[in-house]
Order: sequence, then structure tokens, then C-alpha cells
Amino acid sequence: MSNPNKRRFPRLTSTVGAMVFGLAVAMSPVQAAEKELLNSSYDIARELFSAYNELFQAHWSEQTAEQVSIRQSHGGSSRQAQAIMQGLRADVVTYNQVTDVDILHQRGNLIPADWASRLPNNSSPYYSTMAYLVREGNPKNIQNWDDLIREDVELIMPNPKTSGNGRYTYLAALGYAQQTYGDDQQQIDAFMKKFLGRVKVFDTGGRGATTTFVERGLGDVLLTFESEVNNIPELNPDKGLQVVVPKVSFLAEFPVTWIDANVKRNGTEELAKAYLEHLYSEEGQRLLASFNYRVHNEVVKAETSERFPELKLLPIEDIVGDWETANKEHFASGAKLDQLQRR
Repeated sequence: MSNPNKRRFPRLTSTVGAMVFGLAVAMSPVQAAEKELLNSSYDIARELFSAYNELFQAHWSEQTAEQVSIRQSHGGSSRQAQAIMQGLRADVVTYNQVTDVDILHQRGNLIPADWASRLPNNSSPYYSTMAYLVREGNPKNIQNWDDLIREDVELIMPNPKTSGNGRYTYLAALGYAQQTYGDDQQQIDAFMKKFLGRVKVFDTGGRGATTTFVERGLGDVLLTFESEVNNIPELNPDKGLQVVVPKVSFLAEFPVTWIDANVKRNGTEELAKAYLEHLYSEEGQRLLASFNYRVHNEVVKAETSERFPELKLLPIEDIVGDWETANKEHFASGAKLDQLQRR
């Protein structure tokens, strides 16, 4: 299936200009008042939401005859959430980890505790998993997680301390180790220590890791979302980069919500809800799939089945129980991640 949105990458940008429409009212030409929306998102979603914003702007104009200007703020999702708690008046968040949304309730009281129940699929309109990008010809013959701990392999990945992408990668590797070694915690820890020891660069976010691997030419393997590794070769056809998707990986969900406290202050509650709800529409799901994300819509899933191989995707519950446990036991200061990285 061809990619209908291949034209969408002229350059990276954090702001999307408004589409302007003329509106005639009562026989006199007037300019409709422009509404504005701010989407706070994770760093590798710039191009996705640039394209989605255009789609939604056309939809909103058709439904309401109103203009809407949509701005984007991108970075590691944890840092983005922190910026909102420090005063960034984002109307919606489109993140890559549930905890970065939860914290907006737990520490900021900006959204209700039941935010995940307000939209389908636990407010996750799309999902992905972790995969690898390797150099032309796959010279190190990388096929699975156990290939990543060899001494001749150098890895590039986002830092689990600053990136949901990085935490997903860490947990995917941990899930593989648990599947391989069962209850032998010593073997699991040894695998994870070797895995982390092969990382040449921990970037702060997924886009930084991509730049390090593709543009700076560092490392043998880039570890990031399946959606990202599928997009990169399309954007860099001269580099011969290849995608490897392991058979066992992590179920990476992408939660979204409107920020109740902000939309009420900004007067954008209806607009913010419509912006997120349209992600679940067939045309929204088709756009998400064109960016190599896995989606829930059955029609679009059937259309794209050849592009997304069947995998064993491990949810957080199968690996560490829940995100609170993951953060406390693995990612907090002095927890397992820090312990495994000690020389």
C-alpha cells in the first residue's frame, strides 16, 4: 500500500500555521474569529501531528465553518508533562506513556483520575511496539534481543530517565529476558546489565536518538518505536537502512486527553474533545496507519495487515505489574536501572 502522506516531511517544525477560509455572512464578507489549540506531544510525533492538524482543520471547518489554528509543543513526554505543571497552557496532550498523563492528575490536579475512561481503548487511539533500525545489509546480523548484548554491537536509544520511548525499550528488553530466563532473576539481571552496557549514546528523547544514529552515523542499532523505524528509511532512501522487528516486544500505547483545567480557562473544551475524538474516526485511523502506527479500526487494520506482522506484545502487567511499580522499582533514583548501570 502506498503512503499517501509521503509529501508531509519538508522540514521539522513545532508550529502549524492556520488554514484560512473566507466566510460570507448576511451578504457581507467578514473574517470568522479564529480559535486556537495547543497540543503537547512527544518528540517524534512532529510530522504525524502536522499532517493530522491539516486533516482536523478541514474537518472542523466543514462541520462548523470555523477556522482553527493548531500549535504544537514537542519533547520527551515526561518533560512535556512537567512543562504543563509549570504553566504551559496546553489544551490537549498526545503522549507515549500513561504515567506522563497520570502525573497531571496526581501532582497537578489538572485532569480527573478517570481520564483514561473518557475515550475508547483506555484513551489510546493507536499503539506501537519497539523495533530496531540497522545499517545497510544488517552487517551485525541483528535479529532479536539476545543479539543486542554481543560485545561487537553498539546501541543507540533514548534515556529511560527522560523518555517514555526509552522506558518502553528497557521494559521490552526486560520482558524478553523474563520470557527467556523465567524466574532466574540473576540471569535476568545479567542480561539487562549487558544490554545497558552496549548502549553507546543515551539521548534525551526518541528524535535525538534518531539523529545520532542516522545523521551522526553512530551505533549499529537504533532502538525506538516500530513506527519511527519504519518512517526513517522512507526519509533516507540513500542510506540503505533496514528495519528489524523482534517477535517478542512491548505493547506501547499512546494515551491522549484534554486538560480540563486549561480548556476551561482557554474556552476550548468542545474543540479539544473534537480534536482527540477525530483520531478515532476512520480517516484519522487511516492517517495514523500511514505513519506506521498500529490502530484499532477494523477496516484500516484489514487494509494494512501486510505492513504490521503478528507479534507477541507484552503489556506492562505481564512484566512489572503496573507503571507505578515500574517507576518505583526500575526508574526511580537508585532503583534497578541505576543499579544495573553501575560499573
